[in-house]
Amino acid sequence: MVADKKRPVVAVAGASGFVGTALLPVLAADFDVIALRRSPAAELPGVEWRQCDLFSMLQTERALEGADYAVYLVHSMLPARLTQARFEDMDFILADNFARSAARAGVKQILYLGGIIPDDTQLSRHLASRLEVERVLAARGVPVTSLRAGLIVGAQGSSFRIVARLVERSPVLLCPHWTRSMTQPVGLRDVVKLLRFCVGREEMYGRAFDLGGAEVMTYLDLMRRTAARLGKKRLIIALPFIPTRLGVLGVRLVTGGHRELIAPLVESLRHAMVAHSPTLQERAGIEPQSFDEALEEALPGVKAPAPEIDQHLARRHVHSEQGRYVCSIQRLPLPPGYDATWVAREYASWLPSLFRRVLRVTVDDQLNLAFRVSGLRRPLLELSYSSNRSSVDRPLYYITGGLLVRADDVPDGRAPARLEFRESPDRRSVLAAIFNYSPSLPWWFYRITQAPMHLLVMKLFGWHLASQQPKPRSAPSGRPVGQA
Repeated sequence: MVADKKRPVVAVAGASGFVGTALLPVLAADFDVIALRRSPAAELPGVEWRQCDLFSMLQTERALEGADYAVYLVHSMLPARLTQARFEDMDFILADNFARSAARAGVKQILYLGGIIPDDTQLSRHLASRLEVERVLAARGVPVTSLRAGLIVGAQGSSFRIVARLVERSPVLLCPHWTRSMTQPVGLRDVVKLLRFCVGREEMYGRAFDLGGAEVMTYLDLMRRTAARLGKKRLIIALPFIPTRLGVLGVRLVTGGHRELIAPLVESLRHAMVAHSPTLQERAGIEPQSFDEALEEALPGVKAPAPEIDQHLARRHVHSEQGRYVCSIQRLPLPPGYDATWVAREYASWLPSLFRRVLRVTVDDQLNLAFRVSGLRRPLLELSYSSNRSSVDRPLYYITGGLLVRADDVPDGRAPARLEFRESPDRRSVLAAIFNYSPSLPWWFYRITQAPMHLLVMKLFGWHLASQQPKPRSAPSGRPVGQA
């Protein structure tokens, strides 16, 4: 716990990222700071590091204890050796855990750094996810202040690092048509100042602000000016006939980037990322930094190691430190009138019907589940229902045993292996999520058998849910409830 309560306390999620690293000392001048990350970090004056896996709501709740305000700088991560999840769904879980935990801790404000939302009716997956995160963070009652930025010019930022690598490594760049899109890059220094300005200001609660730098330019111009600052002569040509997929492949080949990171970013570039009304800078009395100034500050650090960013940029993800853990998230339709608790019970009753005469599921008085196969004494999986951590909209089961569980692999500092069914705030979908599961099968065999089988089963279960007829039934609170 932060000992000194004379100063307000700010918790920062994503504190080890490039924005968080720059923000911490600025906040520490006026606040006691709680910095959240998955692994311990070096000491910093005025900053208390708390180890926290944001995929665990329990750990997130504990990490936010004592916080008056919270800054959320997190975007999708790869939390396990095998990840069967779209980045949108991972972002959803992370944001919902944070919003619920912030509400429980009595946090007065959540400050979120997202992306500029263009006027286009059909957003890219990346920008649609940023907007969804805004809404999820605000859905649990804590006022949210959203700062929406386009390209942030900072040495350790993944987007800017990709641009710098492109112009540094390739003497000739044949670029897709999206490089003619307009952008308004903003310097890291300005972003940090504006984040600090908004902390604790009640007039900023529940509002969203666009952040933009001093200049609007095309991505072509941005690359040309970056090349000039690097002292590189580059021939950069935009060609109208290069499809987006081929553009993604080209960026990957030049930068060594991984598709899971690059594809969403590139797909977003078709939008004009220009601030609609940069009124926040005016209110804060901050003169926007010029692009050349931001470049001058950022470029010397581009060649410096950035372990967390370079891990994402690596063509081949190696999750050796993550061991044999699995993360799997599937977004399923939620039939009108039902809840996540009904979905969990429906799954337990539907699954045996899919594997007739082979699989059966038993439920005891405490709602614990056992998945059994005919002829085997031990169950395949044992799931223990957590009555104290579950709610109607989020039933939680710990994966506690069975033939398919590696019993000797106890997570070190990790939350236990678990399965949960979580409603979206709009009650249109439910996310079925598995975390920290360690399979007993040999890893290579698991990847070609149990892993794809799980995805197939969840897809079929999603079709089953979509076929259900609405059955609203009002509880005393007025909320539709599921049937046992």
